[in-house]
Amino acid sequence: MTVPERLIEAATELFAAKGFDRVAVQEIVDRAGVTKGAMYHYFGSKDDLLSEIYGGVLRMQTERLEHFAAGDAPVAERLHAAAVDVVVTSIENFDQAKVYFRSADHLTEDKRREVRAERRRYHERFRALVEEGQRDGVFRADVPADLTVHYFFGTVHHLGTWYSPEGPLSAKQIGRHFADLLLASLRP
Repeated sequence: MTVPERLIEAATELFAAKGFDRVAVQEIVDRAGVTKGAMYHYFGSKDDLLSEIYGGVLRMQTERLEHFAAGDAPVAERLHAAAVDVVVTSIENFDQAKVYFRSADHLTEDKRREVRAERRRYHERFRALVEEGQRDGVFRADVPADLTVHYFFGTVHHLGTWYSPEGPLSAKQIGRHFADLLLASLRP
């Protein structure tokens, strides 16, 4: 594991356990087994670490969404696959997402703006799949695509309040249920 990866992993664990504002840089470098100098070589601040914790997950999810969206399958299948994927990858990276949503207000305004812009690009690409299905007559068009996307991601972002890895459903099962509900709501 590289030094930046060790720092991100250590920061994620500590921020998830204690909260962003209760973790000192020294704790992060001690947990990662590096010096403060090494940390500051890769990250200018604790804020940069927080931004990268979620940014890395968001970039990965965006790459995966692009893969699904650009596929040859019918639009309903591509949207279903993308919806399952965002739930599964959110659960698989649960601590990173939880840390971000709990601590985003600690970021500088510039960092918050960057992350919001990345999330907006993701949502716009997801929305484009809904709009494609609406244009093709596969999905109902009487509900705005924006509203559909906000509704879906509101439920995804709410996972942190109730999901438990010890629960009866796997990440894939939850993802399929969420995707099934999304597509059922879009049927004409």
